[in-house]
Amino acid sequence: MTYIYRIAKTKHDEEQIHKLNYETFVEEIPQHESNGQRLLKDQFHSENTYLLCMKGSHIIGMIAVRSARPFSLDKKIGPVEARLSNPPHHPVEIRLLSIKEQYRTGRPFLGMMQALVNWCLKEGYDAAFISGTVRELKLYRQLGFVPFAETTGTAEASFVPMMLTQETYEAGPAGRIAKPMVNFLPGPTQVSEDVKNALTIDAISHRSSAHARTLTSVQDHLKSLTNARYVQVLQGTGTLANDVVAAQLSRLPGKGLILVNGEFGNRLCDHAIRFGMDFDVFESAWGEAFDINELQRFMDTQEFSYIWFVHCETSTGVLNDLEKIGAVCLQRNIPIAVDCASSLGTVPLNLENIDFASSGSGKGLSSFSGLALVFHKENVEPDKKIPRYLDLGMYAAAEGIPYTQSSNLIQALEKAVCQLKCNQENHFEAIQKRANILRSGIERIGYKILAHECNASPGILTMVLKQGESSQHLGEDLFLNGYRTHYESKYLRERNWLQLASMNEMNETDITRFLDILKGLTSFTSELKGESTIYN
Repeated sequence: MTYIYRIAKTKHDEEQIHKLNYETFVEEIPQHESNGQRLLKDQFHSENTYLLCMKGSHIIGMIAVRSARPFSLDKKIGPVEARLSNPPHHPVEIRLLSIKEQYRTGRPFLGMMQALVNWCLKEGYDAAFISGTVRELKLYRQLGFVPFAETTGTAEASFVPMMLTQETYEAGPAGRIAKPMVNFLPGPTQVSEDVKNALTIDAISHRSSAHARTLTSVQDHLKSLTNARYVQVLQGTGTLANDVVAAQLSRLPGKGLILVNGEFGNRLCDHAIRFGMDFDVFESAWGEAFDINELQRFMDTQEFSYIWFVHCETSTGVLNDLEKIGAVCLQRNIPIAVDCASSLGTVPLNLENIDFASSGSGKGLSSFSGLALVFHKENVEPDKKIPRYLDLGMYAAAEGIPYTQSSNLIQALEKAVCQLKCNQENHFEAIQKRANILRSGIERIGYKILAHECNASPGILTMVLKQGESSQHLGEDLFLNGYRTHYESKYLRERNWLQLASMNEMNETDITRFLDILKGLTSFTSELKGESTIYN
């Protein structure tokens, strides 16, 4: 039996919540007066967020979470912070923890607690308070709750003030057996233990020989992976790398051409505008690859001093054809610049004939964000018209270390690129296999993947949600079930899209369970289609 966890949203949910509330806190625990309707509306109902445990379309368990002060516990014992030597900064209160008697076998309770912890961490809460019924103290302790004040209430309904933190949850039986989150984000990506360890060792001077050797090793691995002639490593992100590329392109006389078929193509235009560059735009619809024949005809209308485009358009999952676009430019002797932020480490990449390419240390390289990568075909001289930090020539002239660098980030990146280089064939095959399983499973459930399979990146899949569905609601519910998905960026919210990155390592069991959860959540949505949403 797969139990599904989600946030209450509809009138149908509300009715079941009031019914379960009555069964638990009137009939089982005599905390309220009985009534003929057998429904109990909580006094803080409008302020509660309800986390539900579902079996099919039926609610079998719930937790009400409330952040508004005063808490109900504050009213019973006074401000909870006064009872604690080290009070939390951003607490939340748990109320109405309830599960139908026939399902009190452990699994639903454990799943609800993991959903609760996931939700609290996502919302930025560092502790959860509850009035734990005395009759279930053993269970509460197993879930990670710790008493912090004396028993309160009546003889029939006695409660112990208890607190749950991430630390107490992870130290308890429930936390120790909890399944780790599965990461479908395009960033931050999953990193290995070796990469994590490299980030925690003692830092060394960026002027030391040891640091220089590590940087050289990183550069050699990156050049081997991409066939690039040069690569510089900067403190920053892919956005900084694109500013560095823009600075170099701005030195070229004449008009450039920027290709746009998504959010990050538009951002290249913004980089160019900020450098005062003259350029035209060749545009295709979001989710569509560039038509090479149309591009050739457009380029025949005038001369261009460079072409700049995104290889993998992260906003859609389209993998633009680097080889064919590059060939068009080489025929015309036009310099080529490409944003490889979501393709480096995700697909095989050949930058041999690319003049400038940008990327970062996260995403497909599976290291920590914080380093910008700029590949270049020819040696570059310093240019005093360019701000010092953006002057690629300064890096080349200083053998890659003109300014302060984080030795920890460089060492972590060395571990990551070394692992990738040693296993690159299997690495790329695994990403493609995960993408194939996800794509076919999602399409069987009834969703469209935005990018056509013939020009789709295996690293990022964009789900187009159905009318009446919400990518935000689906993403939140998937998070409760242990899956981090990409839906919060503005460009995704505006289009009601949800993305899954298969560049992170995961096994087929994780993917199969994800598809089961997705099917369960969307089946429930279909049953209630047209019903008004009553919760944000």
